[in-house]
Amino acid sequence: MKPTLRPSRLTPRRATSQRALFPASPPPSTSFAPSAYCAPRHFSAAHHPRDSASHHSRHRTQDEVPRLAKKPLHPLSLADLIKHGRPPLSAEALLASARFTLSLLPIRLAHRIQALRNLPFIVVSNPNIRKIYNNYQHSLSTLLPWQGRTINNLDDEIRFTEVLAELVQTHTDTIPILARGFLECRKYISAAEVTRFLDEHLRARIGTRLVAEQHIALHFSSTPHFDPGASPTPCPEHPNYIGVINTALRPATTIDSCGGFVADICELQYGVRPQWVINGSPDTTFAFVPMHLEYIVTELLKNAFRATVENGMSREPIAITIAPQPPDTIPHNGSVSTESRLDPPNQERGVFGKDYIAPLDDNAPGVTIRIRDRGGGINPDVLPHIWGYSFTTFAEDDVPGGGGSNSDDALGVISAASSGSSSIAGLGYGLPLSRAYAEYFGGGIAVQSLYGWGTDVYLRLKGIGKIE
Repeated sequence: MKPTLRPSRLTPRRATSQRALFPASPPPSTSFAPSAYCAPRHFSAAHHPRDSASHHSRHRTQDEVPRLAKKPLHPLSLADLIKHGRPPLSAEALLASARFTLSLLPIRLAHRIQALRNLPFIVVSNPNIRKIYNNYQHSLSTLLPWQGRTINNLDDEIRFTEVLAELVQTHTDTIPILARGFLECRKYISAAEVTRFLDEHLRARIGTRLVAEQHIALHFSSTPHFDPGASPTPCPEHPNYIGVINTALRPATTIDSCGGFVADICELQYGVRPQWVINGSPDTTFAFVPMHLEYIVTELLKNAFRATVENGMSREPIAITIAPQPPDTIPHNGSVSTESRLDPPNQERGVFGKDYIAPLDDNAPGVTIRIRDRGGGINPDVLPHIWGYSFTTFAEDDVPGGGGSNSDDALGVISAASSGSSSIAGLGYGLPLSRAYAEYFGGGIAVQSLYGWGTDVYLRLKGIGKIE
């Protein structure tokens, strides 16, 4: 049976934001061109009108939130995400993936609804914040009817995957909408409170979206629904993929792809095309989510490229060093056990299944990437604030979509337009979001500035371990 769900043929969308690392530089957004191996992120789903929910259903959602929000969030591991085996999955493995996904998402959505309810009433009353609140309520209401049933046939799995596709699409613009909402409410809530809320919310959003997208990807690469033209993961032609995870991701390839895109934008804006060199161990591979790495690298390269050009050092290439982490420096704390590493049980393997998936044993358990520029460094007065959500420093008319214009933000505007995505350029979300993506899997970002000379940024990433 062929699935009724199909991904759209639109260019993959990228979240848009940027934290200004250099004080004299306009903060760009983070849209970037997809690399050759990046999976599409937009899916078309069956339409579920929001006004179709009954009065009883809305009340049930309201009542279920406190109960679900009291349940602890399941700490996902790499073994959880890949335990259903190598695509194409068998029908039974696919149904197990759907049931596992359903066990996680309602609790995660309820936690976010409860966090929004805990904001001051005047803040939640803002139209933009209220829209996000309603989106979460709606998504939870579409999942609650599934909790009382078991997904035990392919027809149910198709319908459930359509619900997931709608969920992903509904929350696509959460970040820019929240950004505008908090900007409009800055008189009623402190910057510290907003930072705490956004840190928690954005990290939770990463996990929720990953859980949903992982099953959608496995759906299209399963034996019952196998369709290479529709699959958001290139399987079986690229056996390194398990859903949205690339078990042999090569950072050097990502850097070159994102660097070329950012260089194109700089050439349009400044008439100068920055250069970069990759040294260290460019052949390093590790297990990670390509979309996350692309987001982080693009953010960091935008800062480095722009600062280098505006400091008059465009002839100095950006030096990027890739250093694999030795295998014995990361303890095996149960995130990936020998038994659950990559091989599904024989009875769950699809007809295209091999005896193994590209083994993690051949990859580095983690990678450190240093990006060094000659862009003049960061003003010491600005350095302590680079990790904050700097929405309070921008006028409302300068916010994209706010009716005003900000000529200094051309780099962000061009990059947003290049991917057809909505932008929160100028709101200072780029670096905090990048750090959230890195820290989510046990990594991090550190910045060392030599003011008057340049900046070193250290990006440390672990192969996917515990997900908070």
